[in-house]
Amino acid sequence: MSSNFPNSEIILHILLGVGIIVIVAKYFGVLAKKVGIPQVAGMIVAGLLLRFLPNFRNFGGTDSNLVYNEANQFISYLSEIGVILIMFSAGLGTNLKSLVKSGIKATLIATCGVFVPLIMGTVMAMCFFGFSSWGSQEFFKSVFIGTILTATSVSISVAVLKEMGKIKTDVGQTIVSAAIIDDVIGIIVLTIVLGVSSGKGGYLGIILKTLLFFVCAIIAGFIVYRLFRWYDKRHPRSRRIPIYALGVALLFAYAAEEFFGIADITGAYIAGIVFCSLSDASYMESKIDINAYMIFGPVFFAGIGLKTDLSGMTPQLIWFSLAFVLVGCLSKIIGCGGIAKILGYSWKESLQIGEGMMVRGEVALIVATKGLSSGLVDSKYFTSVILLIIVSSMLVPIMMKKSFSSED
Repeated sequence: MSSNFPNSEIILHILLGVGIIVIVAKYFGVLAKKVGIPQVAGMIVAGLLLRFLPNFRNFGGTDSNLVYNEANQFISYLSEIGVILIMFSAGLGTNLKSLVKSGIKATLIATCGVFVPLIMGTVMAMCFFGFSSWGSQEFFKSVFIGTILTATSVSISVAVLKEMGKIKTDVGQTIVSAAIIDDVIGIIVLTIVLGVSSGKGGYLGIILKTLLFFVCAIIAGFIVYRLFRWYDKRHPRSRRIPIYALGVALLFAYAAEEFFGIADITGAYIAGIVFCSLSDASYMESKIDINAYMIFGPVFFAGIGLKTDLSGMTPQLIWFSLAFVLVGCLSKIIGCGGIAKILGYSWKESLQIGEGMMVRGEVALIVATKGLSSGLVDSKYFTSVILLIIVSSMLVPIMMKKSFSSED
């Protein structure tokens, strides 16, 4: 009997921990929404506060208490599943027809919106970490900081555009299309950076494996899509469909990392894109969101706060955070707005496009989390990412409303 006692105690701590995280994270998420910032920011703050409780003080650490370690490990597993569900849902929400029809302008804007922040972020990081030689761990650490800055979260920009009735304008449609393509390119960049930095198989090998993954994903995705479309016509809005789709997403995530060395979130995202053109895609997305945002999402975002080490705050980290936020905001305006001007948009329209692409959110956090698990970024740098999300989320609505209202 005594040998079973620790297991029951661990289960009790898991129930207590998950219950507290879900309630506190959701409450702070609602508070954040009321003050006009994304709910994810509130959930992260909840995680930061939960670090002061004994059950969470050593989250992700090496405390000698077996019960705390096992319970926290289980919460880490829930958090990892949460990332996969969020990326699968993001793929499901992709408008593939708009993506295909968006044209070369949106594609060029998105491409510059990825590579300008990547380069500027890398150079900024090197100013703090040192200009190391190509291929060194310090070099890849700087490149990964730039990779975090490539992500765009267009949800706030879309909300502002809808509120002002500008969502269907040329600029509004360009922002939405470019943001979707931006995420796709950003995921590819993340995949390559993680693969190359791991040193498995050399640079050419990693690139070839990445290309092979996307070739296999397209072939498998086409087969799965045709199968699900046939099934969807015979069983529309059936609860079995999102369940089967979730199973496929988990298999895609597994296969991506196990067989190709690609991040599991890439596989989940591709799976979402496979299903996004089904007639019941929105129904599937709503069902997946129930799981993602009722338990797995709050655990993931609160987990970001729990992993953030504020005790390591130093004057250098404060300066780094300020530079990270400044470069993060300016690089999107320079990259997206600059190419928009070259493509024939007016100065005002170019600024509006740059502002609309400036917001960061879930994807930036997910990229940072992958960097933490791969050893490319320390937990203390989550503070910088969180600060960028909060600042950009508060600035963009103000800036966009001002730049669009001047047209009226």
